[in-house]
Amino acid sequence: MRHRRPAVLFSLLLLVASVVLLATRGLNPGIDFSGGVLVELGYDEAVELAPVRDALAEAELGSASVQYFGTQTDVLVRMESGETDDAADVSDRILAALRGAGQEPEVRRVEFVGAAVGDELAIDGALAALFALIGILIYVAFRFEWKFAVGAIAATTHDAIIVLGWFSLLGLEFDLTVLAAVLATIGYSLNDTIVVYDRIRENFLNLRRSEPIEVINASVNQTLARTIVTSGTTLIVLISLFIFGGSVVHNFSIALIVGILVGTYSSVFIASGLLPSLGVKHDDLLPPQDEDEKVDDMP
Repeated sequence: MRHRRPAVLFSLLLLVASVVLLATRGLNPGIDFSGGVLVELGYDEAVELAPVRDALAEAELGSASVQYFGTQTDVLVRMESGETDDAADVSDRILAALRGAGQEPEVRRVEFVGAAVGDELAIDGALAALFALIGILIYVAFRFEWKFAVGAIAATTHDAIIVLGWFSLLGLEFDLTVLAAVLATIGYSLNDTIVVYDRIRENFLNLRRSEPIEVINASVNQTLARTIVTSGTTLIVLISLFIFGGSVVHNFSIALIVGILVGTYSSVFIASGLLPSLGVKHDDLLPPQDEDEKVDDMP
């Protein structure tokens, strides 16, 4: 706990940087949110992206976004909503343009999301995150005490904003799978925080002669091994998913890796570190005393 003030300052810097990035650069919305047509192309051999872009530009499809999809034989072409309302027509035009340039790709997948549907998904995703935070606030306030709820909300909000800031910084595509990873990060961080809070509550009742900050410090250290082991094993799975899972889950695994690292940090330094500043003391966690309880004269 002696490191809590530098840690909170460091977190504030990260939060400010993330908010500035989100305000200036924003996120790179995937087709799930922005709407449009996505066409997955497969080649027999590795292909350069420049000739693909040139062929599409000559066919007046220059606004299309072209990128690799895992390997250099798989290419994703995405067009924003509003340029067409017919996914089949777009895929046919793309295929004709590329074949006219001497390329022979295979259309493996075509997806279409309308602009209205994309906006609705974005709103629903934001509401899902908001309701999750409200639910956390109610749950922790009911189970512990409102000061603990403030610390838990601060930690989970901190984690979500930093993950979003990371995606804004790198310009990674933000789609429904990444949103699911952000919500999973909130849940993971809360679980880690609740474990620490349970030990803090237990020690507040058992160590009544100790100062609150000493109790919090002891509780964090008692749960630290469990926190590190749990996060470490989870990271092993996520790193394996990032390396071997392919580009379909690439951004999903990145979001969870960042979320697990930040969530582990916040459960120790933010959720627990804010409790002394919020004035948590032994009386807050003592069970209510029955006013009708009679006290005898025995010492």
